[in-house]
Amino acid sequence: VKEATYTRLCSTKKILTVNGQFPGPTIEAQHGDTIYVNVYNQGKQNITIHWHGVLQPRYPWADGPEYITQCPIKPGGRFRQKIIFSTEEGTLWWHAHSDWSRATVYGAIIIHPKVGTRYPFPKPDAEVPIILGEWWKEDITKVLQQMHDTGGDPNISDAFIINGQPGDLYPCSKQGTFKLTVDRGKTYLLRLINAAMNIILFFAIKKHNLTVVGVDAGYTKPLSSEYVTISPGQTIDALLSANQKPDLYYMVARAYSTGSNHHFDNTTTTAIVQYKGKYSNPTSSSSSLPSLPFYNDTNAAFSFLGGLKSLADKKHPIDVPLHIRNRIFTTISVNSFPCQDNNNCAGPNGTRFAASMNNISFVNPSTALLQAYYQHTNGVYGDNFPDMPPFLFNFTDIFLPLNLETPKRGTEVMVLDYNTTVEIVLQGTALMGGIDHPIHLHGYNFYIVGFGLGNFDIYKDPLKYNLKDPPLRNTVSVPINGWVTVRFKADNPGVWLLHCHIDRHMTWGMKTVFIVKDGDQPEERLLPPPPDMPRC
Repeated sequence: VKEATYTRLCSTKKILTVNGQFPGPTIEAQHGDTIYVNVYNQGKQNITIHWHGVLQPRYPWADGPEYITQCPIKPGGRFRQKIIFSTEEGTLWWHAHSDWSRATVYGAIIIHPKVGTRYPFPKPDAEVPIILGEWWKEDITKVLQQMHDTGGDPNISDAFIINGQPGDLYPCSKQGTFKLTVDRGKTYLLRLINAAMNIILFFAIKKHNLTVVGVDAGYTKPLSSEYVTISPGQTIDALLSANQKPDLYYMVARAYSTGSNHHFDNTTTTAIVQYKGKYSNPTSSSSSLPSLPFYNDTNAAFSFLGGLKSLADKKHPIDVPLHIRNRIFTTISVNSFPCQDNNNCAGPNGTRFAASMNNISFVNPSTALLQAYYQHTNGVYGDNFPDMPPFLFNFTDIFLPLNLETPKRGTEVMVLDYNTTVEIVLQGTALMGGIDHPIHLHGYNFYIVGFGLGNFDIYKDPLKYNLKDPPLRNTVSVPINGWVTVRFKADNPGVWLLHCHIDRHMTWGMKTVFIVKDGDQPEERLLPPPPDMPRC
């Protein structure tokens, strides 16, 4: 991990990279492999690396989130990380998990089927990672510091990017626009990743439908769509059939944002699908942008989610928990704290922005939570994260009393018995005019058994759950004015983070931790830590 100089949007700056590359190198593996990655921190700040969506069975030591599973790798330090692939097959990604360094420190992970097995769809002629991200002209550490200093929203990004490039519509960017060259009649597997820091994105290609065949390294029933909705942290495997007349066609990504009075980057990033062959200059119809849903079209965003179904066949069975032992109902909210020392902060009404789950704004400890749990160190965390919010209210009402806006601070976790079945209802709230929240669970995939708008109804909504073929994911977007229900079996012992993948919300405290206890058998217990774990 080291600094390198990159030029975008007519200006040059140093950014943090892996091996000098931006985006970083792609990691390729086969189903069930174990690989080792030596991380050397040659930068000026602390760093950790997270292998997003890799379950790391019984081995949270290499999961990566700073002060949760490990102390950061200090400048000049190193850490040999063991990556254990198990059931994953498809596209995942890796990224920094220390402050906001993931803005430029990220790359794709591709897990191929085992030798002798094949995809549950026609083999594509080629596979291409498509990584969506954000670019700031300013140093990202300064953007974060300004947010900390003022208590307000961070400055929005200056561009969205596709494979590190802003595209034709931004100044000084046309030369670098990413181009995907295709042969007419061939099929391409696009491995889509949303590495953006703070925004959900719509993605489409002019005159081409996409056929979704997988999400978050798990296969789905084929879903043909003119566009996809992809939240920070999520991946989508989609087949692109090059079935149009030879020409140039734009692929585009643009923000989906639902919050009231919420500033966001409303620009459009582009790349080009370029057919091989001879043809005249592009016509205005083929070179124009594909249509995308309106920026705040919740129905469009969630109709795409509703179309995703697991394969749920003999070769790809599912195991949805039907009898639930641990039921958790958690609100996810943007909040505020009073400004300290009688200063006037840049949050709403002179306050400082915060965020919470069940009205607790999570505070990182000063040492790694996993280490404290493993060594039975007292005083690092509490185990009182509630399974219900402290008070019930009309969560999606846009007119809510001010006393609901201030959460408690704490380092509270929830302890789960090994192999217990868990259901979490994630309820969005309209506090502070929040936005949709992509919630990511480390160490697990979960089945998305239900979602809807409005307040969750404990009597009516479970009757509509999909227990037949729900999609299996590690990240799900919860609407500001709605809810999502997920289920999983707690069969991976360790310390696992649950958080919003919009980084400003996670920084403000929208996260909690599950500690899953060891089982009775040796193969159900935590593996020991590696000898070179970084120290705080």
